[in-house]
Amino acid sequence: MVNKLSTSLLAACFAAAVLLALAAPAVLAGDPTCSRTSASPTTNPSRAKLPGLNTLGVSVSRIDYAPWGVNPPHVHPRATEVIFVLQGSLDVGFVTTANRLYASTVCAGEVFVFPRGLVHYQRNNGGGPAAVLSAFDSQLPGTQPVAEALFGASPPVPTDVLARSFQIDGGLVEAIKSKFPPK
Repeated sequence: MVNKLSTSLLAACFAAAVLLALAAPAVLAGDPTCSRTSASPTTNPSRAKLPGLNTLGVSVSRIDYAPWGVNPPHVHPRATEVIFVLQGSLDVGFVTTANRLYASTVCAGEVFVFPRGLVHYQRNNGGGPAAVLSAFDSQLPGTQPVAEALFGASPPVPTDVLARSFQIDGGLVEAIKSKFPPK
């Protein structure tokens, strides 16, 4: 039963992802959530733009990577993520709770899975653009970037806690914090 449910959810995610890939230029044109200026802008369709996603318990995104662009280490606390590479190739990986890195290179037409709640990343490993469709088994997967969570929290995580955790000088912690102003 669980296997059939998981398979159904993944099938629904990929069906929605295919719709997003085909409809992205027309449906998402002018979408303010799709910034083309960063290294890895993410296009997150709303229920208004793709109403078929509502109540399915799934969500999809398209991520476009500039050459050598990075989607930095982050966590989705409420969802497993499946990516399908549309263009280019990426170095990807996730770290288990036993601190083991599982990493791979995925190319156009290939798939990679990031388990729920684990720190993971993606990096375009080429001189040209790359793009992926990202599907989640949750309507609200949540995204928590690791660096922003630690160095840009409001109120801030105490400098001495971070210095001891990373075994670095408090001055370096402050220098890193200055790059992540609280939101």
